Amino acid sequence: MASLKISVGDTIPKGRFNTIPFTEELADHSVCGIPTILSTDSWKGKKVVLFSVPGAFTPTCHVNHLPPYLAKYHEFKAKGVDVIAVIAANDPFVMSGWGRVEGLTDKIITLSDPNAVWSGSLGLTIDLSSLGFGVRTSRYAMIIDDLVVKYVEVEPARGVTVSGADAVLANL
Repeated sequence: MASLKISVGDTIPKGRFNTIPFTEELADHSVCGIPTILSTDSWKGKKVVLFSVPGAFTPTCHVNHLPPYLAKYHEFKAKGVDVIAVIAANDPFVMSGWGRVEGLTDKIITLSDPNAVWSGSLGLTIDLSSLGFGVRTSRYAMIIDDLVVKYVEVEPARGVTVSGADAVLANL
């Protein structure tokens, strides 16, 4: 993992992510959708929970990391969260497909951070080249309020602890 370059109290750097917003048409799995750009500017004045996974459809991400966020969606909303987003270095079509398989609909936004560029600018990448995966986003979570970081934690080892839904809820 790279050296962390963001801390509580910092303003997040501007980011532009590819995403495919959920529409009812996407319920037909033969439809791909059209990628659009989501800018972190849209988070101005909002409370955002952003969590990162090294890869969509990978075992820990698919089974242990994403599902609790969806299961606890209403708990996040009750704590004033406006946006929940998951980010990975996968392309927007993979992220959209993963979101549809997981049943995210419009509850959790799937963001593509190609080549982990934005996450890399924050020191939040992991080199998984030895596994043939290249550089990926680290497993991390942030609470962002009006573009200011209120919580940022990176997993110290394999598994989901400080970046999981329960840890983030406890810090809201």
